[in-house]
Amino acid sequence: MKKVFIALIVLLWPVVNAVSQSMILGGELSNSAATSVHDIDEVLPRMKSLGLNTVLVPAYWELLEPVEGKFDFTLIDRTIDVARSQDLKIVFLWFGAWKNSMSCYAPGWFKQDTKRFPRAETAAGKPLEIASCFSDNVLKADLKAFSALMERIGQKDPQHQVVRMMQIENEIGMLESARDHSRLAEKAYIGQVPEVLLKKLGIKKGGTWAQVFGADEYADEKFMAYHYACYVEQLALAARSIHDMPLYVNAAMNSRGRKPGDYPSAGPLAHLIDFWNAGAPSIDFLAPDIYDTGFRMWAGRYAIPARPQDGGVVRNRLFIPETRCCRDCGVRAMYAFGEHDALGFSPFAIDQASADETDNITKAYNLLRQVSNLKPADRKNSWGLLFDQEDTERIIDDEGTVMTCRHYYTLPWDPRATDGTQWPEGGAMLIKVGRYDYLLAGCGVVVDFKTRTEKEQEQNKTLGEDGFAQSGTDSDARTDRFRGKRLGLLSVDEVQISPDGQLIYLRRENGDQSHQGRHARIGTDDWKILHIKLYEY
Repeated sequence: MKKVFIALIVLLWPVVNAVSQSMILGGELSNSAATSVHDIDEVLPRMKSLGLNTVLVPAYWELLEPVEGKFDFTLIDRTIDVARSQDLKIVFLWFGAWKNSMSCYAPGWFKQDTKRFPRAETAAGKPLEIASCFSDNVLKADLKAFSALMERIGQKDPQHQVVRMMQIENEIGMLESARDHSRLAEKAYIGQVPEVLLKKLGIKKGGTWAQVFGADEYADEKFMAYHYACYVEQLALAARSIHDMPLYVNAAMNSRGRKPGDYPSAGPLAHLIDFWNAGAPSIDFLAPDIYDTGFRMWAGRYAIPARPQDGGVVRNRLFIPETRCCRDCGVRAMYAFGEHDALGFSPFAIDQASADETDNITKAYNLLRQVSNLKPADRKNSWGLLFDQEDTERIIDDEGTVMTCRHYYTLPWDPRATDGTQWPEGGAMLIKVGRYDYLLAGCGVVVDFKTRTEKEQEQNKTLGEDGFAQSGTDSDARTDRFRGKRLGLLSVDEVQISPDGQLIYLRRENGDQSHQGRHARIGTDDWKILHIKLYEY
């Protein structure tokens, strides 16, 4: 297991240390799924049946404080009560001043009083449906409601048995404009860049925002990121003082070549992490909402390792609070936990998904729940595998044991590999439990094992549907003598992992199931854990 895991847990939340060590096998509800007691009573038991251990549930400002100063905790109370009865954990999502950039979940009394609660504006003076983060009145109103929410959670769940984290706001960011140009914002913009930010960035010479960062849309984004973060910090400090728990903010991605303002500018994006860390040091991590292609790339941007100047502490732990709910979610979850020791994974609108879309999540979470039973000392290392039709192979050299990992459809005998079928993604966790001893958990992958010298001398062959070389091709024409030793499969067993971390034998996978000892594989329609032992000869 990667060494940073325990260090980060200690850093993030000693208050709920026991809870944080378990994987968040989550799902986020659709935006209107918890707007009534009836909704909550129906949806939470259904989420339990899908195999989730944690549900991400909105907490709506407009329903919490429909009349200014009068709070209604009916939905919050019901969510906690039903979750407790179902043995589920909850992550509340504060839909406060901003949800997906907009102030759509602010109460009517807030929306209608634009003099007291001013809006952000474009450079042309166009008011936006976005409350200005530079307004003290906006902050005070949001902070009052959020503080009431935290107090109520503390009363209902004082021992942190149900509510395990809090998301502050949702996908903060400016749209139509890279920054706010309202009167209050312009006053801040012509001021000096705060010393705390200059120090964080290692900038020695100060000045105004334009003098330090320039005047294009990317400079504007930096200005907004710091001030959004400062706003969020006030809510985070309140949470810490009222009912301390892990706190995070989520981000809509800066994808598809868009510029700030085309995507939600200044949100908690990976390239702005220093601005957010400087402005909101009480936030534990930034979390990506991944809907675009390139899952591995986006996940990697938020699994940010330690730097020497950070004292060996991980800069950002990967938690995926939202991702597209689809048939590939399960293998993506296996990858995130295997490659990055992710804190959690959560498909969005899982309550509205079809059985075809949720079946893979249920199966993946079943395997991940078993993997989490392994004792930390038994996990020497782990890797995540994720393949599609274009990216089909990964080679891992584990101290001389070279593992060539591929998509299952790189094998020739499944007709869907070559008949034009769109390949489903394949993915797995590959876990080292000892010398020549591995676990492979997932779906749609194949792995072979070689010594380093054997891999260097490997002759690639095109196989036919029977698994042998194509007729008249690919004969081994080598005349030089083979050097070194080879690795063979001593055994490949399908196993389960018991609650106390013991491997329970189910069946031996030999012969046709291992291509006569050539590889270990899990088909695209299967979800299983294989225990693989190797030997040298």
